[in-house]
Parts: sequence; C-alpha cells; structure tokens
Amino acid sequence: MSERLMIAAAPRTVTGKQVKQLRRSGYIPAVIYGQGEPEHIQIENLPLRRVLRHASTTHLINLDLGTQVRTVLAREIQSHVTRGDLLHVDFYEVNMSETITSEAALIMGGQSVPSKKGDGRDVLLMHNVAIECLPDNLVSEIVVDMGQIKTVDDVIYVKDIALPKGVKILSDPETAVARFVYESLAPEIEETVDLPAADAVDVVRKVKEEAE
Repeated sequence: MSERLMIAAAPRTVTGKQVKQLRRSGYIPAVIYGQGEPEHIQIENLPLRRVLRHASTTHLINLDLGTQVRTVLAREIQSHVTRGDLLHVDFYEVNMSETITSEAALIMGGQSVPSKKGDGRDVLLMHNVAIECLPDNLVSEIVVDMGQIKTVDDVIYVKDIALPKGVKILSDPETAVARFVYESLAPEIEETVDLPAADAVDVVRKVKEEAE
C-alpha cells in the first residue's frame, strides 16, 4: 500500500497575473482535476515542497480542504527553469476503486552467481516501467531479484519480475530487464542501452514562468 501524505490546502480565487503576488505571499497555485470539474486551490510553499520531495508523482497525497479530504497524485509539477522556484502543481484526483497508470523505478536486489565470483557485475537494462494498479496498491519501486541469474548467459525479462500484490507491468513481458556482464563490457552496455519511456505516465517537467 502506498504511503499517504497529508497537506492542508484552500480554495483559490486569485487567477491571471495576480498569482505572482500569491507566490510572493508564500502560496503556490494548484488545480485538482480528474473527478468532476477542475478546482483551483492554493497551498503554502514550504509544506508543499516538503510533501512533493517525498511524494513526487508516485505517492498518494491527501489534500485537506477543511470540509473534505481529496486523495490525489501530483501529475505535473512546474518550476522556474533557472531558479527552481515552485510555480504550479496539477493534482489528479483518484477514484480508489478504479485502476490508474503510473511509473515505478526498477532497483536491483541481491546478486547474481557470476558477480559473486568476481567475474563482472550485474547491470539493469531498464530503469523504470509503466505500471497499472488500484491507487492503494501504488508503488514507486519494484525490486528485480538478481539472484535469478545463475550463469553468465542468463537474462531476466519483465515476465520474471516478482510483482507486488495488485500491480501489473504494462511493458512487453519478453523485454530484457537485467543481465550479468563482464567488467570490461559493462560501461559499453550501460552507455548504449535504450531506456523505454512510459507513454501512459505523466512526468515532472520544468517550465518557464508564464504571465498568467
């Protein structure tokens, strides 16, 4: 089950060029969409930055609006291209009974038999995958068990990954995920591998501040 973070928010009436003043007063404009009409809100800058540091776009967040709590994902985080100041956040409100798509990072767990012998090292050929699950089953990381590699010729495929309960990987099950390589070949493989993009997933992007 994904970690649920809580942050206070308030309805926002300030729009257009006035949002610059809103930011100067310590609040960040945001919007909630996904279930019904979009709702404009504002959140204190520092608490929002702390929550986003932990949640990014892969953890559920509870927005406390005083009269109600909305469960969301931060789908688009806009920051100034040079200063890094937080400018705006789009929150996607989830339906807890409907599946969603997101992105999970692949991390290595354990060690292959050849690498234990010191013949080389284990290498990930993919670093992230698109996943589908119910909101409460959302994860940010999936462990790839490198112990499945018994010989130098073994390859771990998407179909070989042990998935958390309720999580489905959307990538082709025959896609290679990890393998063992001799030390002299590791840099070459890591430089040339193509990491697949998760088309179904919204990503964090930086944009220039626009006059609203």
